[in-house]
Amino acid sequence: MNIKGIIFDLDGVIVFTDRLHYQAWKRVADKMNIPFDEKVNDRLRGVGRMESLDIILENCAGKELSKAEKEALAAEKNQYYVNLLGDIGPADVTKEVRAALADFRSRGIVLAIGSSSRNAKYILEQVELLDAFDAISDGTNITRPKPDPEVFLKAAAFLHLAPEQCLVVEDACAGIDAAKAGGMKAAGMGDARAYKKTDYQIGKISDLLTYF
Repeated sequence: MNIKGIIFDLDGVIVFTDRLHYQAWKRVADKMNIPFDEKVNDRLRGVGRMESLDIILENCAGKELSKAEKEALAAEKNQYYVNLLGDIGPADVTKEVRAALADFRSRGIVLAIGSSSRNAKYILEQVELLDAFDAISDGTNITRPKPDPEVFLKAAAFLHLAPEQCLVVEDACAGIDAAKAGGMKAAGMGDARAYKKTDYQIGKISDLLTYF
């Protein structure tokens, strides 16, 4: 594997905050009397905030919401989510993840985060992992969410690497699509492990060490 850099998705790969996203979106949906369950929530994985809201609103009865109304709902959801993030800390990242990141860096591999979340840096600060990465590309520096490759291409640029020198680690199929669209290799875990476009199927990120 001629890989010089690894770009990690954040939620579901480094930190598991899916339950917090679910709680925040459900609070918004319940307020609007919109049916929302785990099945709908699964469709939101790896998808941007406004795109997630559009999926939820598919089950909304009544008039179509304006852009301003949608933006207000998305901001409301994000505030719920940020409040919930205040309770996470270093214990929410496993020792296995921390050890694997340190091992990659000891081998001279540069590391980046490629996440659609606008809260990525805050989350990394909360779990004391901000210094573990050489670059962070997130929702604050992109205009197009996954499956568009923008977030990963910018992460590669921040690492001063060509796309073909990078491996993306994702747990969502939309993320795998984004990696492949950007000309990168993709390792899939969780729901993305069995995805047809996944190059490397892994159960946890330390499984990648066998390829280096």
